[in-house]
Amino acid sequence: MIARTLVLLLLAAPAVAGEEIVTVPSAGGDIVGTLNVPEGAPAPAVLLLHGFTGSRDELKTDAVPEGIFARTAARLAEAGYASLRIDFRGSGESLADIESYAGTTYEGQVADAIAALDWLAASDRVAGDDLFVIGWSQGGLVATAAAGRTDLPDAVALWAAVADPKGTFGALFGEEALARGMAAAAAEPVTVALPWGAEVALNGAYFDGVETFSPTAEIAGYGGPLLVAQGTLDTTVPPVAADLLIAAHDGPEQLWTAEMDHVFGAFAGDAMLEALIAETIAFFAANAD
Repeated sequence: MIARTLVLLLLAAPAVAGEEIVTVPSAGGDIVGTLNVPEGAPAPAVLLLHGFTGSRDELKTDAVPEGIFARTAARLAEAGYASLRIDFRGSGESLADIESYAGTTYEGQVADAIAALDWLAASDRVAGDDLFVIGWSQGGLVATAAAGRTDLPDAVALWAAVADPKGTFGALFGEEALARGMAAAAAEPVTVALPWGAEVALNGAYFDGVETFSPTAEIAGYGGPLLVAQGTLDTTVPPVAADLLIAAHDGPEQLWTAEMDHVFGAFAGDAMLEALIAETIAFFAANAD
């Protein structure tokens, strides 16, 4: 029994010094996150928002075995930034009132992101008046609203962010599956096949958001500094998305592009990811209060 308990404790322990698992109250219940606090805290804090069907450590590959967001958090800490990466409700360990990914919606994820920003702003563990956001893919879509509706972040980085939900998810799901989803009742699950061989069930309420949510309108409400990073080889979120977001935003901005796919070439190596993280940190540093 002692040996089994020790194993469970080791499995539950954070993999990186300075990290701990935290719970953040949101409208539908607590969400789970990993808080990374570097030496010299309280430090400026970065909220990381994961993508479609993802979780807070994000994609793990041979080149990035800890996960893309776990790597990002480590690099942020090295640069003197705290970070909070969360599981949206229905993802990872944040089940709360949703219980499965099928119940996720854009508005629910936006509520979770804003709750996380508010939690950071009130925390004595970080410098709550120095906040930044990174959103990847669908997490970038969420970040546009978290920033535009609160104006809390000092700067925002959108990594391969969805700018046109209907176009992006129509291509991802297929037009027939998209039509089935849009015809479904709010609580009716619709199973769709994804290009990489997986299937996911989504309720009709998710598809309502695909039709009505406008990342470009949301980011138009944010006047702070904006970094838009986009891969020229991205076939999941096409490069035109970056142009749409830049055009909609009225404020200081930077467009960063590279020859990379939607996952920053992470299946082949980590060079592009490291370059993107470095560019993002430099952007935050240049636009800190």
